[in-house]
Amino acid sequence: QMESWLTYGDVQRLVVVVSGIDSGETLERWQFNVSIEDDGCGALISVNDENQNISSNVMKLGHSSGDKLGKKRQSKTVKEVHDEIQAIIRQITASVTFLPLLNEPCSFDLLIYTNKNAVVPQKWLDSDPRYIMNSQEVKLRSFTTSFHQVDSMVTYKEADEWEL
Repeated sequence: QMESWLTYGDVQRLVVVVSGIDSGETLERWQFNVSIEDDGCGALISVNDENQNISSNVMKLGHSSGDKLGKKRQSKTVKEVHDEIQAIIRQITASVTFLPLLNEPCSFDLLIYTNKNAVVPQKWLDSDPRYIMNSQEVKLRSFTTSFHQVDSMVTYKEADEWEL
């Protein structure tokens, strides 16, 4: 489902919510904002495995067949995208140095914010945003593919409010 939504530009945000099982409180909220590098004319993604380049073309609508159909976006190699993703994973791993210790069993939920026209499976349920009151927020690294930009951050409940 996610691949389809990402391909068609239907995903705006992914949020991983970490909640205490006993308290039911939201303890951490990992947010990944997804934006499309698009000028509003629609986009076509192409992946070239031979060169290991990821590129996207923006198709201009309403041009005659003699016109150029689009302008080519700057492409990134798969390695460049993987390196940026690895940097975020390292930063997430290092976040244990500043995040408060979770002192109760936890569960997580995945919240996906989509465009209104996205086709959502019937099994999926609407949810509240699960915000954390009196929280701290830390912005994490961003990364871009040739088509998407992903900005990330974590919001967490301050340790001094927790029962120690």
